Amino acid sequence: MSQQPAKPKTAITPTRADDYPEWYLQVIKAADLAENSPVRGCMVIKPWGYSLWENIQRDLDAKFKATGHVNAYFPLFIPMSYLEKEAQHVEGFAKECAVVTHSRLEAGPDGKLAPAGPLEEPLIVRPTSETIIGETYAKWVQSYRDLPILINQWANVVRWEMRTRLFLRTAEFLWQEGHTVHATEQEAMEETVRMLEVYADFAENHMAMPVIQGTKTAGERFPGAVETFCIEAMMQDRKALQAGTSHYLGQNFAKSCNIRFQDEAGALQHAHTTSWGVSTRLIGGMIMTHADDDGLVVPPRLAPQHAVIIPIYRDDAGRAEVLAYCKSLRQELAAQTFHGRPVTVTIDDRDLRGGEKTWGWVKKGVPLRIEVGPRDLAAGAAMVARRDTGEKAVVPRAELVSGIAARLQAIQDNLLARAKAFREAHTRRIDTWEELKSFFTAANPERPEIHGGFALCHWNGSAEVEKRLKEELKVTIRCIPLNAPAEPGKCVVTGEPSPRRVVMAKAY
Repeated sequence: MSQQPAKPKTAITPTRADDYPEWYLQVIKAADLAENSPVRGCMVIKPWGYSLWENIQRDLDAKFKATGHVNAYFPLFIPMSYLEKEAQHVEGFAKECAVVTHSRLEAGPDGKLAPAGPLEEPLIVRPTSETIIGETYAKWVQSYRDLPILINQWANVVRWEMRTRLFLRTAEFLWQEGHTVHATEQEAMEETVRMLEVYADFAENHMAMPVIQGTKTAGERFPGAVETFCIEAMMQDRKALQAGTSHYLGQNFAKSCNIRFQDEAGALQHAHTTSWGVSTRLIGGMIMTHADDDGLVVPPRLAPQHAVIIPIYRDDAGRAEVLAYCKSLRQELAAQTFHGRPVTVTIDDRDLRGGEKTWGWVKKGVPLRIEVGPRDLAAGAAMVARRDTGEKAVVPRAELVSGIAARLQAIQDNLLARAKAFREAHTRRIDTWEELKSFFTAANPERPEIHGGFALCHWNGSAEVEKRLKEELKVTIRCIPLNAPAEPGKCVVTGEPSPRRVVMAKAY
């Protein structure tokens, strides 16, 4: 009897193919990114994970400031009456709001702490800041000379999610939210699109995560917005991830918050406002775009460490010699730059077996591993391994130092190309309801996650079709792609006329 070939061993179990949701959680655990906190639905972001967020903050913050924005900070607590002023907004967030009703704790007769008297007005723990920032802007804006206001804040928000998943959906998460005020609709729309393009550029050129830019349907629009723009990415289970949004709020919030200004002719006008944001969800998107069955894979532009040097020696005498070589090599590498940032290199001299060190860094996703042993010293070289491809090569020291930025860029480019190829392979133009059902229905009931992708379909613009897609296929219209060519056709559900195709997918 012939033996079945042994199943390939991987650092992460289960694999993506075996159980994608659990694989995702195990990648986070193996890379030491985050863990669940004692508070249900919240997470502790550990140093390696927070370093990723710091790098995201650094690069995005530079882009915001390059487009004229400045940072400020607004209160965590929002009076409930503020949310009530914008009906659509409060309705959209009501079920997710965490509410503070009492001012302090005091000891009761039994010695246990209990809430004291109630507040005069309940406070909402910030789910988003349009209303309280709008109330502040109403004080700041008097004349057209006060405009535009271009402000961003880095903050945390709370949305009382019941079904949570690390990074993707938690009750508390970190984000940035930009809030701007303009004199005209044109200026506000230009701002909305400009910031969407900032997000798309960051996603593709920093995260190596290709995205589709588009507008949301009325049913998927931000509560209270006139228009919502988004970037949508495909994860390795073929589901969509909304990775960022930019909203034109029209005069809705200006009217509810009384943001008015005197124009050049002396007339009183309501301003036009925008808001836009991305969150720690980007880290979840990065994981699901690039990680493999051996763990995390980090794009070099966001990597906490670009490279790790692993010294290899047999005794104390060899250790001293190898470590001296490693330290001088690190110094030379750290003098190089990658996209304006010094190359970051750490030496792992922990008292662990070599294999344990190697697999630890593989699971953390560090872009380059550099191993140095006695033979490398003698040859004036080092063994270099790429995390994205697993390729290994012995490289002369001078070549390694002078070419470190090019090696990192090659990894960055490969990750983007690989993600684009994956998205292309799982995007299909679909014109019939039967084909759409087949596309989003697993052929193997035991593996329901292996199906689907992005379906490019015609849509008649009706909410009824969106409802049917959700109820029957658990599919949503992710976006109406920007700059999509006019292509008259028939709605994939009703057969009614449609001017262009939209992106349909299952989503996080």
